[in-house]
Amino acid sequence: MSSIPLPILRKNKIHFTSLGCARNLVDSEVMLGLTLRAGYEVTDQKNGADVLVINTCGFLEASRQEALDTIAEVFAEKQIGAKVVVTGCMVQKHKDLLKERFPHIHAFVGTGDVEKIVDAIEGEAANEQMGSAKSYLEWGEVPRMLSTPQHYAYLKIAEGCLKACSFCAIPKLKGPLRSKPQEQVLKEFQWMIDRGVKEIILIAQDLGDYGKERKQKNALETLLAEMLKVPGDYWIRLLYVYPDEISEELIALMKKEQRLCRYLDMPIQHVSDPLLKAMRRKTNKEHLVTTIRRLRAELPDIVLRTSLMVGFPGETEAQFEELCTFVETEGFDYLGIFSYSRERLSSSYNYVDQVDEETKQRRHETLALVQQKSMVKRFSRFIGQKVKAIVESPHPDSPHLARARFYGQCPDIDGEMIINDVRKISRYGAFYEVKISDMVGYDLVGQIQKPLFIPTSSP
Repeated sequence: MSSIPLPILRKNKIHFTSLGCARNLVDSEVMLGLTLRAGYEVTDQKNGADVLVINTCGFLEASRQEALDTIAEVFAEKQIGAKVVVTGCMVQKHKDLLKERFPHIHAFVGTGDVEKIVDAIEGEAANEQMGSAKSYLEWGEVPRMLSTPQHYAYLKIAEGCLKACSFCAIPKLKGPLRSKPQEQVLKEFQWMIDRGVKEIILIAQDLGDYGKERKQKNALETLLAEMLKVPGDYWIRLLYVYPDEISEELIALMKKEQRLCRYLDMPIQHVSDPLLKAMRRKTNKEHLVTTIRRLRAELPDIVLRTSLMVGFPGETEAQFEELCTFVETEGFDYLGIFSYSRERLSSSYNYVDQVDEETKQRRHETLALVQQKSMVKRFSRFIGQKVKAIVESPHPDSPHLARARFYGQCPDIDGEMIINDVRKISRYGAFYEVKISDMVGYDLVGQIQKPLFIPTSSP
């Protein structure tokens, strides 16, 4: 009697964890698309996955610790026999540490080798997919599965960095600036629009440097102008544009085109001229003040976010007070505060006059209180205004509330808008006119005035 061959059962459930910035998330979405094309099935359950991929960030000590904790958690929760694959910045610079701490990692994938994820999963144990490239940019028909809600997505237009800030290790982790060709960006942009994405968030280490390694002048402004030729009701949001890259052309484009969000994330780090020089920033306090005031004069409704650093080597109490006064007088709508992290790959690692951790923490808390008062004052100007907003989803706290964002709120990093009456909502992930009535903490409160689309019968 002949035996009947049994079908080959492939272990194909895969779980992804993406750590760090939105640029990392885009790489994770490409790996997700590649594995789906190869026949894998995504699961959100760690203990139900046959393969677990962790895309790590290694920018700061806190990021590296988060990666180590996450990998440990994955090993503790995974089912017996499941493969663990680690990708991203930690692999690029700290692979030996990962091998020592987690000898049973199945495979490593370098930051520039995203497209080798399937080879890594299906290869022998302890395999390494590590090329010379330090960062990855999509090219051609590479599949990508968006992991964000359907109404917004990130579009990475460059990787690496042209600058040499003394506190930063990004150029050594991600390599020199590489800009995606305009044709490729436009292709991906159209792909997102065709899928109904309402908010496209452009990301790079510094959007303003886009195209500079190719000696292209005003490449970002040219790219934006071409993108805005695509018909449709959408927003384009910019993350991040450094103050020395904000041109008259960019301001004019934002002034002319409502689909270009009047929102800028403009990292400045500090305002003390000696510290800015030590940080190797291409600006000074006078230029920062001029830039902020020019933006507000030309675009009175603009929302500005920035990031500031406390505890940089040599920062005195007087310089810290100067920073606090600047935040009080100039004001920012949103502010990220970072304590200086002494990174071996950065040139400031060997600077003298390192600031102790207790002082950093005190300054961090003090500046946060200054910003809290500034933010309340800044956002009070929106009370009573009617704005265009994306109503995103029901609110987790009550069926009578909903979550929304107007142009001045970027997903994940800023506050949100609480809609306190859902009866006029007929669709989520769509634009509505909302009247802002109050502010609670970092969030705004608003009421739906009318849909800015043809409504349907139910959300």
